[in-house]
Amino acid sequence: MASAAKSSLRALGSIEPQTRRELIHARLREAISSGEISPGTHLAEVELSESLGVSRGTLREALRQLQQEGLVSSDSRGRLSVRIVSAREVDEIFAVRHALESLAFELVCGLERREGAAARMAEGLERLRRSEGDFVAQLDADLAFHELLCELSGNETLVHSWRSVSGLTRAAITAAGAETAVLNMAVERHAPLVQFVETGDAAGGREFLRTHMLQAAERIKQHMAQAADATA
Repeated sequence: MASAAKSSLRALGSIEPQTRRELIHARLREAISSGEISPGTHLAEVELSESLGVSRGTLREALRQLQQEGLVSSDSRGRLSVRIVSAREVDEIFAVRHALESLAFELVCGLERREGAAARMAEGLERLRRSEGDFVAQLDADLAFHELLCELSGNETLVHSWRSVSGLTRAAITAAGAETAVLNMAVERHAPLVQFVETGDAAGGREFLRTHMLQAAERIKQHMAQAADATA
């Protein structure tokens, strides 16, 4: 009986490698988001594994997840670097987000009890407010607010599609630099969405999102152009 119990316990396995991978993934994503590791930086496995104190296998798993998210890209030789987002990609990312979030907004406004959705969005807005002053936390809160809008729609395919571009969104926001990004993530730019849900104004919300995304993309591209001119 005791032997069977021990076998069952052993079968559970260890969660440490998974936990370490998640910690390394979170640390690298934070460093990329904050600009601590700048776009274009080559992510050398040996140097990174020694710096972080993890095996190269664990590091590879974390880097693979970052690559799937769109924060890391590989060249023709398979070498990984922090992704450099182009102006064209910025337009594409925000166009896709506008399409997805506009649909989500329409679905949320069609809910029988949308007051609950509005309350949860207000909570997300408060999280965004509390995060001001901490760039990475503010970026996380901004993306979480928009993801929440998609989740509230109840459309799982829509949510999955949004999450597939969230890493690219993070890369684009990071490319904007902290000053531009903070302007795009301001609470005041998001508050009207809660009001549109409260009143069930789907058309107003969709138009607001169109302007919201367009302005964000234009600010990012303007910063990128200025940065390119400064280094030319």
